[in-house]
Amino acid sequence: MTSGTESSSSPSPKGRIFSLIARCVLGGVFVYMGIHKVLHPVEFLKLVRQYEVFSHAGFLNWVAATLPWFEIFCGLLLLLGIAIRGTALLMVTMLVPFTVLIFLRALAMHQTGGMPFCAIKFDCGCGAGEVLICRKLAENVALLVISTTLIFQTKHRWALRPNLLQQAIN
Repeated sequence: MTSGTESSSSPSPKGRIFSLIARCVLGGVFVYMGIHKVLHPVEFLKLVRQYEVFSHAGFLNWVAATLPWFEIFCGLLLLLGIAIRGTALLMVTMLVPFTVLIFLRALAMHQTGGMPFCAIKFDCGCGAGEVLICRKLAENVALLVISTTLIFQTKHRWALRPNLLQQAIN
């Protein structure tokens, strides 16, 4: 029989399966998005420029050149089960500002064009082409929920790098 602390730190079989599926989905999405951007660097640079966040051309080029590779790297880490919590945290730090930027750009288009908000459609730079903005915001929220869930998972089954802290305690 296990003590209460052991059972609370050990996820259920459903939780472990969810963690594996979440890692695969999130990692696969980020690898796909990154590869699409790497294969189309000029188009991605133009899309990054449309957000008007970076005014310095050198910094804009640096972001457009490194972000896709960073997304691929993070996606592969999740698929391989390496540094899951840290990678999920990095994904949250990428998704939150990007989601806010998408929302603000769509809101500006809504206010200037008078279109219904959910009818607004543009290429956000994620690699899926033109998307309906409400659908993209919902997808990003789902990815944020998945990432946050991975951050707070206590154990990750089928991960290449086991939880070192847990090993030290045992």
